[in-house]
Amino acid sequence: MREILKNIVVYFNMFLLYYVLAINSIYFLQLLLSAFKLYDYLNKMTYSDYRKYTVSDNMIPISILVPAYNEEETIVENIKSLIALNYPTFEVVVINDGSKDKTLENIIKAFDLKVVNQPIRYLVKTNKIHKVYRNIDIPKLVVIDKENGGKADALNAGINISRYPVFTSIDADSILDSDSLVRVIMPFIEDQETIAVGGIVRIANGSKIKDGRVEEINLPKNRLAMFQVIEYLRAFLTGRMGWDSIGGLLIISGAFGAFRKNTAVEVGGYANNTIGEDMELVVKLHEYMRRNKRKYKLRFIPDPVCWTQAPEKIKDLRGQRRRWQIGLIDSLFRHKKLFFNPRYGVIGLLAAPYFWIFEMLGPIIEMLGYILIPLSYIFGLLNFKYFILFLVSSILYGIVLSIGAVLLEQYTFNKYPSIKQLLRLSLYGILENFGYRQLTTLFRIEGIIRYKKLKHSWGKMKRHNFS
Repeated sequence: MREILKNIVVYFNMFLLYYVLAINSIYFLQLLLSAFKLYDYLNKMTYSDYRKYTVSDNMIPISILVPAYNEEETIVENIKSLIALNYPTFEVVVINDGSKDKTLENIIKAFDLKVVNQPIRYLVKTNKIHKVYRNIDIPKLVVIDKENGGKADALNAGINISRYPVFTSIDADSILDSDSLVRVIMPFIEDQETIAVGGIVRIANGSKIKDGRVEEINLPKNRLAMFQVIEYLRAFLTGRMGWDSIGGLLIISGAFGAFRKNTAVEVGGYANNTIGEDMELVVKLHEYMRRNKRKYKLRFIPDPVCWTQAPEKIKDLRGQRRRWQIGLIDSLFRHKKLFFNPRYGVIGLLAAPYFWIFEMLGPIIEMLGYILIPLSYIFGLLNFKYFILFLVSSILYGIVLSIGAVLLEQYTFNKYPSIKQLLRLSLYGILENFGYRQLTTLFRIEGIIRYKKLKHSWGKMKRHNFS
């Protein structure tokens, strides 16, 4: 019996080892694919004078949807930055989703808004809209006050009142670069089959921001936010760029993404009964377009930058990562028919299985590896060679990938140009593998365990004034 138990432990440890090797090899492949894709993108942008499009009358008009719930600290600056964006024709639709603080009051006061009688086409179902506010001298701005229904319901209300064929959603705690709209709309202009585009999101903590504009880019002073800079670089510049290169993009960040409105309306808009509405809409679009055998493309663009506030407290980070994991699980369960289904091409055969095996179940398997493999070595159930191989594959591989993402950023967009910034990024790229990575894994495990209880709960994160 003891020998059987020993064999089970040994084989399970071997499984854990190869699992870690497999996921890190996938990450490394994504890093390589991203490097080639970024090289092509930069070459293309070198010969493209995109700035001329900022004054072109032929650009596709865009509606910017800003759902806001208790965002009194940042909402006014956010709106100012959006109104000042460098783009020919656009509107900013702010949706106050029944805020209990001074969000609506601050907006009305800052922009001298008045109630208007505006008809609304209910293309998708939403909770009751109470009032619509405008200022005749600020025609780009529309503010909706509605009954609380959650972020997805707020975005759907924005879709209903928006005027233009493409809408982009941005979180109320985020700021766009002045040329972001020009960059994110280009895939729609270049290819009529494009139905959605995701943009890169970066950490604003530590940067100098005035009147809703990023005046000086700096790294965060807060250590927790600093780790997230590395994490975001790896997630966007390698992860999403890698999936985009093979047509398997399953996530467009809710902080900044653009969609063709008619296609989004066809699939029913954002799903109300999930906290992962951003991923849910993207997966729903893939499923709908494949099922109806319609040609389409979902793209990721690394250049249009959205700046967002990262959690600076463990409590806020825990709630965020737990929520992300629950949203991921919910979307995968809703669309489980995609799993290894050849009918859905790359999405069914590669993207969906990857997210099931490595993103949903990964945290549990990874944590078991951290616990069981060292214990097995201590008790003589695993030889030294495999123990070292596990350490190398789980720690050293992680360091290589993090440093690779940092170098990719420096080679391409170089938002942090000083040597001091590069050294600090590299240091945190190493340190994140010794504590931070394991901490976020624990938060994701909690999301898995508490999925049923918390799948409709957004939680709260304290926002700070950008100034």
